[in-house]
Amino acid sequence: MNNPGPSMVDWGLAVAVGSRLAGQGPVVSREDAAAVVAELRAGAARSTGLVRDFSGLQAADDTAPVVVVDRPGWVQANADGFASVLAPVVDKLAGRARTSGVAHAVGSRVTGVEVGGLLGFLAGKVLGQFDPFHPPAGRLLLVAPNIVHVERELGVDPHDFRLWVCLHEETHRVQFTAVPWLGDHLLDQMHALADSLEPSGLLDDGFRRLTESLKGGTRGENLLEAVSTPEQKEIIDRVTGVMSLLEGHADVVMDGVGPQVIPTVADIRRRFNKRRKGVGALDRTLRRVLGLDAKMAQYRDGAKFVRAVVDKAGMAEFNAIFDRPENLPSKAEIAAPTAWISRVL
Repeated sequence: MNNPGPSMVDWGLAVAVGSRLAGQGPVVSREDAAAVVAELRAGAARSTGLVRDFSGLQAADDTAPVVVVDRPGWVQANADGFASVLAPVVDKLAGRARTSGVAHAVGSRVTGVEVGGLLGFLAGKVLGQFDPFHPPAGRLLLVAPNIVHVERELGVDPHDFRLWVCLHEETHRVQFTAVPWLGDHLLDQMHALADSLEPSGLLDDGFRRLTESLKGGTRGENLLEAVSTPEQKEIIDRVTGVMSLLEGHADVVMDGVGPQVIPTVADIRRRFNKRRKGVGALDRTLRRVLGLDAKMAQYRDGAKFVRAVVDKAGMAEFNAIFDRPENLPSKAEIAAPTAWISRVL
């Protein structure tokens, strides 16, 4: 009997598990917490003009609000986003799965615990995030306790560090609001991925490959790669190209603007880059399996790509990359900027 029920993921349970695992973060007095929230909001507002002047991208000021959240707030926001964005994937899998109502209910809770565990781990790592899929035009999330935790851990000037984070995250807000088709393009890729999914494809040899990854085997695949078919990997490669561009562009902007407004930016960058490598064997393993190592590569490779194109052609010519989806770089072009210049410019 095909009875998928309302959802293949118990999102309420995922939020509960994720929030519990995430914890509350560093101890901060109520007065200091309010001051941090106010400073982050002011830093994001100040960053808008700085990003515009450096990048040449013009974002509407009245769209995509800035929301300062704690760790449970980040978990809730991402669970809401996943539930919406992954709806076509979940619907497709549910429509093809043949399960009883009881089996489905049990499965949704198991999946809820798994998703909650992932969100709980990430909730302690993320400093900020732009959610392009939140209606009507996205929103910028700044995770206050994580920013305070990292600035203390690095021993950097807290006010400089908060503005530095805001510059990076505000660049993402500018990217998506100045280029309104960008969010739809990424959503189209999600739909294409959903169209390629088969429930059996998740069970063939994905878990064997994932086990090899956990053991540090030669394949070294992360969770997504371990359960992907060649067709799905093509889509993932397209998304990787876009995300490398966006993350690298944000790093270039923050490093370009930083010296003008952040006195200790060089020290912050040096210490933060060291931290990005992860600490401890468990942390490094989880980063590899969850694809966070690939995320770090996106910052590095994307920034090299952006700098190479801007050095060759200038920022105004580089911005042709945002004219239409066809101008976005492929994953291969991220590693070969001259190929993108030849194709587009």
